[in-house]
Amino acid sequence: MKVVFLLFDSLNRHMLGPYGGTRIPTPNFDRLARRCVTFDGHHVGSLPCMPARRDLQTGRLSFLHRSWGPLEPFDNSFPELLARAGAYSHLVTDHYHYFEDGGATYHNRYDTWDFIRGQEGDPWKAMVQPHWERLREMYHERQFFTDRRHYKAQDIINREFIREEAEFPQVKCFDAGLDFLELNRDADGWLLQIETFDPHEPFMAPARFKEAFKTGWNGPIRDWPRYGRVDELPEECEELRANYYAVVSLCDWQLGRVLDAFDAHDLWKDTALILTTDHGFLLGEHDFWAKNRMNMYEEVAHIPFFFYHPTRGTPGTRRRGLTQNIDLAATFLEMFGAERPAEMQGLSVLPMLDDDVALREAALFGYFGGAINVVDGRYTYHRFPLDIATQEIYQYTVMPTHIRSMFTPEEMQATTLAPPRSFTKGVPLLKVPVIHRSPFYDNYGPGCLLEKETRLYDLAADPGQDTPLADPNAEARMVSLMRRLMAETDAPPEAYARVGLEPAGAS
Repeated sequence: MKVVFLLFDSLNRHMLGPYGGTRIPTPNFDRLARRCVTFDGHHVGSLPCMPARRDLQTGRLSFLHRSWGPLEPFDNSFPELLARAGAYSHLVTDHYHYFEDGGATYHNRYDTWDFIRGQEGDPWKAMVQPHWERLREMYHERQFFTDRRHYKAQDIINREFIREEAEFPQVKCFDAGLDFLELNRDADGWLLQIETFDPHEPFMAPARFKEAFKTGWNGPIRDWPRYGRVDELPEECEELRANYYAVVSLCDWQLGRVLDAFDAHDLWKDTALILTTDHGFLLGEHDFWAKNRMNMYEEVAHIPFFFYHPTRGTPGTRRRGLTQNIDLAATFLEMFGAERPAEMQGLSVLPMLDDDVALREAALFGYFGGAINVVDGRYTYHRFPLDIATQEIYQYTVMPTHIRSMFTPEEMQATTLAPPRSFTKGVPLLKVPVIHRSPFYDNYGPGCLLEKETRLYDLAADPGQDTPLADPNAEARMVSLMRRLMAETDAPPEAYARVGLEPAGAS
C-alpha cells in the first residue's frame, strides 16, 4: 500500500466546488472529486491547530482534558504504529507550530521529515534592525507590530525574503512532496504526508492568484483578519476575503500538481490519495472573523474530506455518514495492516468507501475550556459552561507546555497528581488548575470567548445556523448523546459539572 495524505489548514469546505462553492474556481478539487469518494459528514474534533493534530495522530479526542500541547508519552501515534508494522512514513510540512514548545513531539514520530521555513511567525529570518518605518507604510495598522517576539512582527520580516512564486512556503512544500514521489513511487509500503499551513492567515499568495479577485483596494497590505467581530468597512472586508480566495486558488493549483503526478506515473493503480483540513475559518459569516472567539459554527466545524483508494469505492460518489479527524489514524492503520490500539476512539472509514454505512450516531467536538458540542447530522448542539469565568477546569498532562512557552511556575503551584485515566496506559497525570494568567487563557482559551450562550440548531431547516431552535425533546436527545460520548472519551468529573450535566450513568 502507498498513501499520499494532503493536509491543509483552515480550508473552508463551503468554498470548494465539490461542496457547492462558486466564489472560487477550484478545478483541481473538482477533478479530485470525480476520481474519489467525497465525504459530506466530516467534522473536526479538538481545536485549534495542534489539538486537531493530536486528535489526528492519536485517533482520540483531547479537548476535554487538555488545551494546546505536545503528544504525551502515553499517546498512540499512527506513524509510529505504521513503523512497527513495517511501513515507512515521511512528513513534508511548512506548518511551523510543529517546531514550537507546544508541538515539538509530533514530527519526530515520522521516519523522516522535511520542514519548509517562512510561514507566518516562523522564527526564520534574522534581521536585527528591520526598516520599520518603510514597513509601517506597507502594512495595515492592525497587522503591523514591531515587538521582535511577536509572531506578526516576525511575519513582516519573513515576507521580505518571499517575493517570487518559487519562494513561497506552500510551493516549496509541494516541491518537496513531489520530490519524494519521484524518488519513491516505485517502492511500496509508505505514507507521504504533505502538509501546508495555507490557507491559514495571513492570506499571502503569489500575485497571479490574486488577479481574479482584485477588489480595487489601494490601501496597505490587508490580508490578516483580527479574531473577533467584524467591524471593518465593507471594502476592507472584501479585500480580506479576496486574499483568502487567492490562497485557496494557490492550494488548488498545488493539488493539481499532485494530480498531474498521479496521471503521469499512473499512481492511481496502487496509491491512495486522501485530502482534508484541521478546521474551517469564518470570513464574516455570523458577523465574525476566524475561529476560537465564537460558537463553533458549521463554517469552522464541518470540513472537507476526499478519499481515493485504488481498489475500493466508486469514483465520483458521496458519503453522508458522520466521520471525524480522529478516524484518519484508524484508517491508516487498517490500510497497512497495523493493529488499532484499544485507546483509539477513531474508526476506519474504509467500509464507507464501499457503502454509505454509519460509523457513529453522533460526533463530539470543541475547544478546551469552551462549549462542548455535538452533531448528529440533523442537529448541532453547543452547550457552554454555566459561567466561563468561574468554571472549574484543569489541564491533565505530563508535558506542561503551551504554544510557545512552558507552563509558568505560577500555573504549576497548585498542581496535584491525578490517578491514571483509561487512555494513559497506567501513567498518572499532573492536574493543573487553569488560572486567568495562563498564557493561553485570553488567546485560545476560555477568556477569549465572545459568545457564551447554549444553542441548538436544526441544520435541515436552518443550514446557515441563523436562528437557535427551542425544542426540548431534540435538546434532551442531544444532551443524552453528549453525555454518552463524553463518557466514551473518559471526561473528568468537572467536565460535566462545568456545563451543568450529570455524568453518564448518573441519575
